[in-house]
Amino acid sequence: MKIAVLGGSFNPIHLGHLALADEVCTQLGYDKVLFIPTHTPPHKQMNDAPSAERRLQMVQAACRHDKRFVAEDCEIKRQGVSYTYDTILYLQKKYEGKLTDKIGLVMGDDLLPGFHLWNHAKELSELCQIIIARRPSDKDTSRMSRHANKAVGDYANTVAPEQFAPEDDPLLQNASQLDNPMLSISSTDIRYRIAEGKAFKFLVPPAVYDCILRRNLYGYKQR
Repeated sequence: MKIAVLGGSFNPIHLGHLALADEVCTQLGYDKVLFIPTHTPPHKQMNDAPSAERRLQMVQAACRHDKRFVAEDCEIKRQGVSYTYDTILYLQKKYEGKLTDKIGLVMGDDLLPGFHLWNHAKELSELCQIIIARRPSDKDTSRMSRHANKAVGDYANTVAPEQFAPEDDPLLQNASQLDNPMLSISSTDIRYRIAEGKAFKFLVPPAVYDCILRRNLYGYKQR
């Protein structure tokens, strides 16, 4: 079995995440994509975030109707700062005897300049098949600044993605490039739209939309 990992805050999970996972399965032949919501990310300060359990519930709801997609709760259960290296070691043990290839690690190209700062980055590059996904560049984010996540520590000082050449980084020499569609959907924009009373229904899976309404997440108010 070939499995790939798609981690993130999923704050909230949206259709762009699902479309990306679909490409990983269809284009690269992975059998499963594990959606792993982080408990506490080491590289950013989350904004407007509901509890880890609420974010996990939204991921579970989004994955429910596609057998290729799995909501993995190991980082939520582990609590504390979520390091991908610890997660990969856990998954290798969990799926021992079932894996037919290295675990795929899906990364947006916006994360590549800071990859060398990740915990055990060199080991991760050897343990995993890194899959680079294209991400649309943010254009006008000033209106959403109040809802944007903030990079912390050394991660705040990395070069812009467009100034970074993955082919020059020895940690990314064997990475696969995914030819995925760049959908202009972001969790930040969704949080902004909810808080401002704007439409967002068709940016998230129906079950996630229902969850946001039912739980009054992100400042949603019945109108």
